[in-house]
Amino acid sequence: MTSTLSTETTMSVPTMPEPVISLTGARKTYHTGDIEFEALRGIDCRIYPGEYVAIVGPSGSGKSTLMNILGCLDVLTSGQYVLAGEDVSTMDEVALASARNRRIGFVFQQFHLLASLTALGNVELPLVYAGVAPAERRERALRALDRVGLADKARNHPGQLSGGQQQRVAIARALVTEPAIVLADEPTGNLDSHSTADVLGMIDDLHAEGATIVLITHESDVAARAGTVYNVTDGQFVGAGTEIAK
Repeated sequence: MTSTLSTETTMSVPTMPEPVISLTGARKTYHTGDIEFEALRGIDCRIYPGEYVAIVGPSGSGKSTLMNILGCLDVLTSGQYVLAGEDVSTMDEVALASARNRRIGFVFQQFHLLASLTALGNVELPLVYAGVAPAERRERALRALDRVGLADKARNHPGQLSGGQQQRVAIARALVTEPAIVLADEPTGNLDSHSTADVLGMIDDLHAEGATIVLITHESDVAARAGTVYNVTDGQFVGAGTEIAK
């Protein structure tokens, strides 16, 4: 008697990576006396590692509140925000500050550079807060400045740099901690057209190198550089994220 051995072939199914940002039913309400204002009204969003996402809306739409939530600068009234696998609602002030420093690289419209520090000193700041030893933080800051083409300006103070150069220093500062997310809030709002193209090209390059980019803007042509665009109006996303054909 011959026995037949049957072998099952199991096909492997690719699994999606965990989102680096997950918002579920995100709501934020502000109170001023008896007046209640709901800035975010139940936003759902998933952003995955390596994505380039733009969030677009006019002034008063809720995008600045959303930026503050994503950057752990504010917390939700209700709903859930999970950042790189961690539920933000469970974090105390120390943990929130640590998440801001480790997980997120900020690029702001106003640069937020300290005039008293050199470009190198400004880029080193997140590493100072993280307790990195002086020799290591200097090496990492110089490497970040070189990455944005400003290694030769390390000893210059912000007042000795153009607007575009100051924003590049801010980008170097955002990258020096190797964050999970680069959160850029109107990063070209104070720049001329040449510097705007320069900075946006640099953000494109960061994305090409694998960085997760979240760009907040009111300009549709800037948003069009992203792979996915979310439009926010009156604290809500209008439709699902729109994938941009390249």
